[in-house]
Amino acid sequence: MVRRVIRVTGSDPDSVAALEKRFAAIRARLAVPADFPPGVLAAAAASASAPGLPAADLTDVPFVTVDPPGSTDLDQALCIQRRGDGYHVDYAIADVPAFLPPGGPVDVEARRRGQTLYAPDLRTPLHPPVLSEGAASLLEGQVRPAFVWRFDLDAAGVVKARDLVRAVVRSRHRLDYGQVQAAADAVPEGSPDPGGDVALQAVLLREVGVRRQALERARGGANLPLPEQEVSAEGGHYRLTLRPAVPAEDWNAQLSLMTGMAAAELMLAGGVGVLRTLPTPDDALVGRFRRQAQALGVAWPAQETTGSLLRRLRRDDPAELALMHEAGALFRGAGYVPLGPGLPAPDVTTHAAVAAPYAHVTAPLRRLVDRFGLVACHALCAGEDVPAWVTDALPELPTAMRGSDQLAGQLERSCTDVVEAAVLADRVGERFEAVVVDLNHTGGKVQVVDPAVLAPCEGALRLGDQVSARLASADLDSGEVRFEVP
Repeated sequence: MVRRVIRVTGSDPDSVAALEKRFAAIRARLAVPADFPPGVLAAAAASASAPGLPAADLTDVPFVTVDPPGSTDLDQALCIQRRGDGYHVDYAIADVPAFLPPGGPVDVEARRRGQTLYAPDLRTPLHPPVLSEGAASLLEGQVRPAFVWRFDLDAAGVVKARDLVRAVVRSRHRLDYGQVQAAADAVPEGSPDPGGDVALQAVLLREVGVRRQALERARGGANLPLPEQEVSAEGGHYRLTLRPAVPAEDWNAQLSLMTGMAAAELMLAGGVGVLRTLPTPDDALVGRFRRQAQALGVAWPAQETTGSLLRRLRRDDPAELALMHEAGALFRGAGYVPLGPGLPAPDVTTHAAVAAPYAHVTAPLRRLVDRFGLVACHALCAGEDVPAWVTDALPELPTAMRGSDQLAGQLERSCTDVVEAAVLADRVGERFEAVVVDLNHTGGKVQVVDPAVLAPCEGALRLGDQVSARLASADLDSGEVRFEVP
């Protein structure tokens, strides 16, 4: 369901400030890391001025970056070329290890933080901004060290060969999803390749992305794309709007998935690394979900995979909206599993939603584990020993990532609760059209249609029903919102 507020905007500075004050209080309550210690900042500045640059030079490759608008911590850059009836993909990932001596102040602080944390008003970075938004970021026009994954794909998008090298690269263009989508939309499929780096990369990203999506469907991968919320403050009131994803976001995500799958294959073959795992839902859980679909009147043919069903669910259908909420139970239990000498063999090595082994290696500026995975993969690909500083850290990485994941979830939920309470605070007593998406002993949860709020509701409810729910309370300080259906 829609639960992440990504941005606060508006022309009412007092109302924006009121929300930001509450976000700050949430960060303090959750002990979200604040400023970096002076020693860490000094070490980061020193590393930024003198990174360890690789000898290989790929600055002639016309890379582009594709990210949300305004992003400055740019982890990935891509360049796609036609090769025969297939494709060659160069996928550059920021070489964070070039700036972080193992055991140094920045490394120690990153292990404490685990990942970049996001609130609607503020990003709490994993690394000091002089690195994450500066020297290590794949910024437009700047020469940067990178791990470059090099893939050869056939006409269907299947990986036929891959390599991983460390090289200096230079991004030619910093693009956002909207620009890529517009550029792709301007060139109908089957047209001759357009001129210019941007248009050509947009068209080729669409072609590869669509082919990788087809492969995902064929192997039973599951994807449940959900829009995000934006809140605007105007005249003392708050308004929530949805930001639906554009297809270019999933095309781009397919490159990251392809890389993570290649990394997991390397790790499993070499017996060293960290996998991102998600257990396959057991028969009882899938059976329960199938009964929920039947009760809601959502047709689900016996031969159709769960992933196929999830991809076609619609937010504008009450029954399917309710089923989308219930699908969350199928994606529980994600974790990180280390592979290495002396470590026990894992019970689970695949990621059920990816429907393949998978590892996180594409966001080292924002996620701790990726740095270790990249170094391990580079060594394995080169036939070299994985450095001891990587293998020594493997047993502790799952714990560090689990703790930071929990903190990130708490921060996201708490900020979203406060925003939704603010949007509804002056509307207590009003009735709202809603869909019942969950049940419990006091009632359940409803997804309000406008504004897009998910909240507890008391009363006699039935899953999938459209109801007129009365807003009983909205507490801006606690973020608690409660509806009732008499």
